[in-house]
Amino acid sequence: MASTSSNDLRSIIPVVPTLESLSLWKGITAIMAVSVAAFAFLLWILYVKPASAEAGSWVYMLPTLNASLNSIATVMILAGYAAIRRRNFKQHMTFMIAAFVASSLFLVSYLVYHNSVGHTVFQGEGFVRVAYLTLLISHIILSATVVPFVLTSYYMVFSGRFSLHRKVSKWTFPVWLYVSVTGVVIYFFLRAYS
Repeated sequence: MASTSSNDLRSIIPVVPTLESLSLWKGITAIMAVSVAAFAFLLWILYVKPASAEAGSWVYMLPTLNASLNSIATVMILAGYAAIRRRNFKQHMTFMIAAFVASSLFLVSYLVYHNSVGHTVFQGEGFVRVAYLTLLISHIILSATVVPFVLTSYYMVFSGRFSLHRKVSKWTFPVWLYVSVTGVVIYFFLRAYS
């Protein structure tokens, strides 16, 4: 397999000059600050802030939308992985941007739902409850890491740091995929037992 030079990739991938000139550590620090703030905000909405007084009936359709967006993200992540394995950089970029958009829309919809409804309590008991909580805990822990992983992967590629993008993405891919898939599984657990 022939290697692709940075100049070849620069002709395919738009490198953002502002990101390219930003020091690596400043970029990573900004990503970590945004990620921690986003996760803290999510925890506040889920566990501290009271639910909104009036939630419209449309809000209760959002979990299905969320599962659909996670499913789309999963398919796009897998398609992006397949494209990069074939060294089709344009297709890879298209699929990964689509995965990012689907995941971002999911996050907005998720926040709207939980801002309106509050925390969802799982009603299952026994082994099902243990299985659900085990899955949920792993999902929560990895979802806290997926935002900085994804943002760092994007930062690396759009700042022209292609070799670092490749290294970070080897971690980003399985975490992002796991979080997207388990999000859908959690939806079905909640739907069956709530």
